[in-house]
Amino acid sequence: METEAIATLIRAGMPDAAVQVTGDGSHFEAVVVSAAFAGLTPLKKQRLVMDTVREQLASGELHALSIKALTPAERAG
Repeated sequence: METEAIATLIRAGMPDAAVQVTGDGSHFEAVVVSAAFAGLTPLKKQRLVMDTVREQLASGELHALSIKALTPAERAG
C-alpha cells in the first residue's frame, strides 16, 4: 500500500482528523490528531484508527501500522 492510500482511509473514517502517514511499503507509521480522542485511553484511540483500516489488515494488503494518536492539545504540548 501507499502512504497516501492509508491516510485517505483514515481520513474517510475520521473526517475531522489530521493524518500523516510514513512508511517503506510494508511497515507504516500514522500520526493522527483528532478531537475525537479527548478523554479516551491510548488503547481506545488506537482502536478508532485501526477500525479505519481493518479490512486492509485482514486481507494482508496492509501488514504493519504503528499509530500515534493525539488530541490537538497533546500535539500542541
